[in-house]
Amino acid sequence: MESVAGKVESVNVGAAKAVQVEGRSVLTAIWKSPVEGRVALRGVNLAGDDQADRTVHGGPDKAVYAYAREDYDWWASELSQSMEPGTFGDNLTVTGLDLSSAIVGERWQVGSAQLEVSEPRFPCFKLGIRMGDPRFLRRFAQARRPGTYLRIVAEGDVGAGDRIEVASRPGHEVTIGKFANAFLGDRSQLPELLVAEQLSEDWRSWIADMHSIDRSK
Repeated sequence: MESVAGKVESVNVGAAKAVQVEGRSVLTAIWKSPVEGRVALRGVNLAGDDQADRTVHGGPDKAVYAYAREDYDWWASELSQSMEPGTFGDNLTVTGLDLSSAIVGERWQVGSAQLEVSEPRFPCFKLGIRMGDPRFLRRFAQARRPGTYLRIVAEGDVGAGDRIEVASRPGHEVTIGKFANAFLGDRSQLPELLVAEQLSEDWRSWIADMHSIDRSK
């Protein structure tokens, strides 16, 4: 495999907090801030980090969220404003990697931890709250710059400046970009994702139900 490497620009964590939206209280942990030093990756989380609703964020298949500095720079140009690490709720702001070209199931060695690319992020309305614009959710989807969720394969610790080595890649061609396009665009392409053995059971079941696929075959 051709060597691919990137770098961790920032490690970002945040606790759940209540924010007021149109007169109601909404619990969210989308506000993430950079932290210094080494940060432990254990179980389904980074030390000091949380998710408010783990039915849609967090858990084994969405333990860590990575977003690329290169994509932030694109957004900064689009929005005419600076974009700080963690703005989109990312735990790892990375550079040097095209996350849309990452393959579902590819493994990264980061610090002393090993992570596995699992799925794109399809944000909920809380991203609109974070950006102060409920319409931003649609804009984020249209941009097709989703970043990627990661599983924790081997626990360890990470820190800003760590090198990211792509340690292995599966033989299929299901990329994060293809995944996002299939879900957000032509959903008839969704069964094509099933060739990825590393596709989560939740997605596999949902796709099978959507397309009446016999999962016993």
